[in-house]
Amino acid sequence: MEKNIKPAPNAFKNTFCVFEEVAISRIEGLKAQFNSKAGSTYYYTDKGMYRLSHHWGRLANSKWRLIALDPPSVSKTKLGFANWDSFYPDNVIEKLYYIAADYVNRTVNYEHKNNPQYDHKAVLRTSFDTTKKIKQIRNLFELTSWAKYYDYEDLDVLRKTIIEQLIFTEKSLEEIKSTLLP
Repeated sequence: MEKNIKPAPNAFKNTFCVFEEVAISRIEGLKAQFNSKAGSTYYYTDKGMYRLSHHWGRLANSKWRLIALDPPSVSKTKLGFANWDSFYPDNVIEKLYYIAADYVNRTVNYEHKNNPQYDHKAVLRTSFDTTKKIKQIRNLFELTSWAKYYDYEDLDVLRKTIIEQLIFTEKSLEEIKSTLLP
């Protein structure tokens, strides 16, 4: 008889979690223990949860992100796994999030302060403030029109200077930009 495992307390309500995409073969022989109305299937183990879904990101009252395989799988439906201790509390009031930028791939993401990799250097923000800063950083990565007002030799160095101040200080984008004008 197959063991019926219950999810960790509060794994579903108001949580932030980063799942790692894994091969579909990982759930072979496992019994699906929950099917959501939105079409996601959940498999619980002693160590954590597998989630088979075609949608990731904001889910009802939680934020669940998927780190895709490299190279990415072709299917829109992805299987993710997260350990039970990777589900962190989420709310709109507390400063729970920090920003991490990848300058090589020109990407930016938010992470939770309970993440063991948090070095306490990046400023913690509410989810609203974090979203606002991420949008600004994405624009800095993707656009170049803003740079025409600055005297610079290397646009990537200028970008990094501005982005790091957005991540590691409480300064607004306008304040940062004004200090860099000639």
